[in-house]
Amino acid sequence: MNHFRLFLLLAFLPAGLIAASAHVYQCPMHPWIKSDQPGDKCTICGMALVAAKTVDADAPADPNLVTLSPAQASVTGVATTAIARGPLNRTLRVNGVVDDDETRHRILAARVPGRIEKLFVNYLGAEVRTGEPLATIFSPEMLTAQRTYVEQLRGGEAFATSTRAAARERLLELGLTEEEIRILEATLEPTAMVTVRAPMSGTVVTRDVYEGQYVALNDRLFEIGDFARMWFVFDVYEPDLAWLKVGQTVEISLPSLPGTVLTAPVSFIDPNLNPTTRTARARVVIDNADRHVRHRQTGTGVVHLESPDSLLVPRSAVLQHTGRPVVFVEQKERTYAARGITLGRIGDAFAEVTAGLETGERVVTTGALILDGQAQLAHAAIGGAHQPDPTPPQKIAVGEAAHTGEAYAALRTLAFSAADAARALANDDLTAYQGELPGLRTALEAYLAAAPRSLLDEFKSSLTDGPDLRGARHAFEPFSTALADLAREQHLHHREGLHVFQCPMTPVLGTGRWLSRDDLLRNPFFGEMMLECGEELE
Repeated sequence: MNHFRLFLLLAFLPAGLIAASAHVYQCPMHPWIKSDQPGDKCTICGMALVAAKTVDADAPADPNLVTLSPAQASVTGVATTAIARGPLNRTLRVNGVVDDDETRHRILAARVPGRIEKLFVNYLGAEVRTGEPLATIFSPEMLTAQRTYVEQLRGGEAFATSTRAAARERLLELGLTEEEIRILEATLEPTAMVTVRAPMSGTVVTRDVYEGQYVALNDRLFEIGDFARMWFVFDVYEPDLAWLKVGQTVEISLPSLPGTVLTAPVSFIDPNLNPTTRTARARVVIDNADRHVRHRQTGTGVVHLESPDSLLVPRSAVLQHTGRPVVFVEQKERTYAARGITLGRIGDAFAEVTAGLETGERVVTTGALILDGQAQLAHAAIGGAHQPDPTPPQKIAVGEAAHTGEAYAALRTLAFSAADAARALANDDLTAYQGELPGLRTALEAYLAAAPRSLLDEFKSSLTDGPDLRGARHAFEPFSTALADLAREQHLHHREGLHVFQCPMTPVLGTGRWLSRDDLLRNPFFGEMMLECGEELE
């Protein structure tokens, strides 16, 4: 237990809540362990017992209530805001790939076996028009089919009409056009040359043959795409599907067009989810008449989402207490009560409240952690546990939006770096932890750059290297717990083989969590003193 923290929190307890007793000593972390002998140690955690506090007769009946004196309110800087209704805004950032319109994409295959005599298009990216020749094939099979048709034409009534029709149909199957057949009917001169023509206007995407090459029936020759209209395709995670709708505008930025933002509506959202990534593909159609957008280049998109009118609470007001969202509600001047709430969708700055708050109530947005610490000490002073006012079970906890590929990769690096730092603290090795800290800070900055609205932003300046193990652990515990919760929310521990552990008696939060590379239980918040205190979470 961080005795300095205990001293500060006790100092900020509301006046009249506790009174000193010099005859009873108890464990700061396990208040039910008591002794009348100074210097005794806790039978659970082994920590030295401290002078116990007893509830004063004038103490508030509800220990969830925290009352500050004017001086305490001035020092803590508690600020509140009123609950109101309004639209819930969310900014969705996605990474995508530019592809051509699949409805305007053709693959040309050889209709006859033969040899490539001439290529009219011999490089990729060439622009072609409908009916333009691409290649000629020398085909004995075509020569035979033309001779058969010419002989039937010359034979006149000697051949049945159906026989001539079948011979003519055979020429169409081998790739002759109606115009070429009319020329053959006029000249009656068979040829072994087959001209492969473009079935549509577009850009040559692939070329699979060279002059002089022999091809078999159905061998691939060319692939043509229409680049006048491109698709920007991106993945949408399951939680974001509740927000995204066809017709919403996407702002697309491409590295090849710096300073230019392309805007277009969402035209399609795939109803099928990828079973591995749990994402659905969405697409935007981009007009590309000037050919500035390149095929298969990557880009980023921003979608500004908005939900209908909802009851909103600032995200900065919500605490995660034993896995449930909690806020402190102002009862009267300088008096606040902890209350559990139920959340719906999570926006950029606000979250939707489905139960637990009403319009006009004021919640604490600055200083809520200090009030929560006082409430926990107040419960400990009377031998109970801190339980905020109950609400119906929450459906959605405050957390992060599903991550893009870039944000997930940065989160993965940050998680493994935090696991290494936790191992150093578990080994009581401050030097090793201080060595891990620069890398941990760099990984955190990289992640916040990829996910700038992350809840981890508040920890970017709070990770300290001491000056001793107690101070390092004090700073690491809130960050480690928030990161472990985020890793579980994104299922990173399942996908990357990490392990999440929880200790129910940590010195800062009361219940803290950490990440580990293996399944060996080693508590970083206590080290050797309580090395195996905790359990693994799924």
